[in-house]
Amino acid sequence: MKKSIVLSLLLFLFVIPFGCSDMDDNAVPASVEIKDFVWKGMNLYYLWQADVTDLADDRFANQSQLNTFLETFASPTELFNALRVPSPTDRFSVIYSDYTVLEGVLSGNTLNNGMDYGLRYKTGSTTDIYGWVRYIIPNSDASTKAISRGAIFYAINGTPLTIDNYQSLLSNDTYTVNFADYDGGAITPNGQSLSLTKTNLAENPILMSTVINQGTHNIGYLMYNGFYASYDSQLNTAFGSFVSQNVTDLVLDLRYNSGGSINTATKLASMITGQFTGQLFARQQWNAKAQAYYLANNPGSLENKFASGLNGLHLNKVYILTTKATASASELVINCLKSYIDVVQIGDVTTGKNVGSITLYDSPTFAKSNVNPNHKYAMQPIVLKIVNKDNFGDYTNGILPTTSLPENFGNLGILGNVDEPLLNVAINQIIASGKMVPQVPSTIERDFTDAKSINPLRSEMYLDNK
Repeated sequence: MKKSIVLSLLLFLFVIPFGCSDMDDNAVPASVEIKDFVWKGMNLYYLWQADVTDLADDRFANQSQLNTFLETFASPTELFNALRVPSPTDRFSVIYSDYTVLEGVLSGNTLNNGMDYGLRYKTGSTTDIYGWVRYIIPNSDASTKAISRGAIFYAINGTPLTIDNYQSLLSNDTYTVNFADYDGGAITPNGQSLSLTKTNLAENPILMSTVINQGTHNIGYLMYNGFYASYDSQLNTAFGSFVSQNVTDLVLDLRYNSGGSINTATKLASMITGQFTGQLFARQQWNAKAQAYYLANNPGSLENKFASGLNGLHLNKVYILTTKATASASELVINCLKSYIDVVQIGDVTTGKNVGSITLYDSPTFAKSNVNPNHKYAMQPIVLKIVNKDNFGDYTNGILPTTSLPENFGNLGILGNVDEPLLNVAINQIIASGKMVPQVPSTIERDFTDAKSINPLRSEMYLDNK
């Protein structure tokens, strides 16, 4: 194959030649050109390429044999899924038929009504489910309606939610939410409802940024819901405000942050600290083929280092709030900061995603430039595992909290309020009040999915293509 890849990692630009030089890219029929792109991109970059027989470098002797193989698949998506290792090893690789939608999701732009929610099974059931509102996105349709954190809903358009119908019901652009009361686990319809409409919504991940004064402690509180590079300057401004207000402690609320840009995660860690500029924050591990190339030609490109020129708090301890929805880039911040400072994690065990992806387009370099004008398919395959300075990154079962405190429907509290349970525990630990942590129930009920996880791309950890 004569096609090569040019991929920018951080500030570096380099080329990985394809291994099968006897294949002729010009001999690709139009009927399989998209599938040809899928196979070649996965062959080169997929993290588990060595574990997929049909992705082996010697699987096909020439382009003609590859074409014959590609013709057996009804669609590019069918091929893509056939080339993946099964879940749970690969839970996150995705393909999109329209890369503008993919790009929007990665930047926080989605078709959204502003009601961020979690979904749980009803007590004792394996089929019936209900939803609860985690927070409302500003400047959305939901922000103009009488709906707030903690609201329980059992049906959409009058149809009770089940494990089989929730995705189709909640995917509609406009729907009516039917609410219920929560009484010790019982979900009782209360006759209340409202209509919500999705619009193209850009969610600013900085939901809250404030300073809480407690005696000699100026506690910065940041609720941060997504690692979106387009908001990096606003994130730096928020930390600049913390610096100007002499913040002594930081509570970083990542409980609903399912991930995003690795570069942004590195910047956030650099703002929390500031004293480790230029030192190794995270190290990437690719498949054997890509790893060998990078190590031979530019080993520094596999390293993400603490950034300079940002507003830093120079902290030696940080308090991070988590839930089961805390994933990927959020877990990266927790795991990699632990090599340098004390990370006090309060809440619940995290998702357990230690792998990252890149966007591959159908072009001579798999980058956005010179993209094939005949279609808009693009892939977001898992291509790397990421570890901290101490080479630890094995947390696929999630990162356990220092202080266990799962969210409790009986006392959710108001986000950002000093009495909200998770934030309150963090504040009491900071000021050493000696106040007891609320007792964790013997049986913990957790969301099985949420508004972000329904779209796998919203829980990606990815490298920004420069």
